[in-house]
Amino acid sequence: MAEEIITYEVLYDVLRRERIVHELQKLDDNFFNDINKYIKEKKAILEDLKTKASIFAKKEIEKTEKELMNIKKIATEIYEKRESKIMQLALSSAITNKNQDNGNLLPEERLIFENLIKFLKESRSELLTNLLEDKPKVIKSEQESIKTVRILQPIPKFMGDDLNEYGPFEEEYIASLPIKISQLLIKNNKAEEI
Repeated sequence: MAEEIITYEVLYDVLRRERIVHELQKLDDNFFNDINKYIKEKKAILEDLKTKASIFAKKEIEKTEKELMNIKKIATEIYEKRESKIMQLALSSAITNKNQDNGNLLPEERLIFENLIKFLKESRSELLTNLLEDKPKVIKSEQESIKTVRILQPIPKFMGDDLNEYGPFEEEYIASLPIKISQLLIKNNKAEEI
């Protein structure tokens, strides 16, 4: 998707394609940030409308509230459809030991994809080896250190390599995250250490 201004129609079209096509669709690298900006713009319009006292404004408020709710639903479903596809790609990559990435991952999604592959490969190697060699099941209980960071740009909800969900985070948000995740975000200029 070449730099396209996000509108309700554009979002719905992206969702329609993600529903129909098995592969991840190509989207602009700033897609999630653009959705975030679009939602902020709609919220600003809504707040502006709420300051006006007229019958017309009341109908516009209701219309804008409904549109905002639908935008959030569509954005959530797009994310979840893509997340499901990413999990399948990661599982396939871990099993075949070949990268199944078709190049359509967004930067935020690539982080999820790489962490999933790493986790799946490590788990598969350890558990399958123990199973096949008739070794007792080894359960690791690692307590990761936590690092506090300031988020530098909006980050959508994502799954860490510990399979816990994190986010979404807005710019300037202060988050306490596992050290691995914090380091990745800092490395990718998405956060800074406090």
